[in-house]
Amino acid sequence: YFKDYLTAAHEAITKDKVPLKGYFAWAFMDNFEWAFGYSKTFGLVRVDRKDNLKRIPKASAHWYAQVMRQNGLPADSPR
Repeated sequence: YFKDYLTAAHEAITKDKVPLKGYFAWAFMDNFEWAFGYSKTFGLVRVDRKDNLKRIPKASAHWYAQVMRQNGLPADSPR
């Protein structure tokens, strides 16, 4: 999700000259959603509800951290 979304945002900036100034991830951690309860997990960090609410960074968290560190998409990001 993040890769596709940020790649599309990058294309909008570079190709269509959209003046996009920033982006925020919707959810840092998996959380309760009123319509779906705990069944939908779309945070950057997984919350293990069976192991004392242990927090586990997902692959998307590591990818997003790389984007932030280098202030741009990784070379392997094109869709």
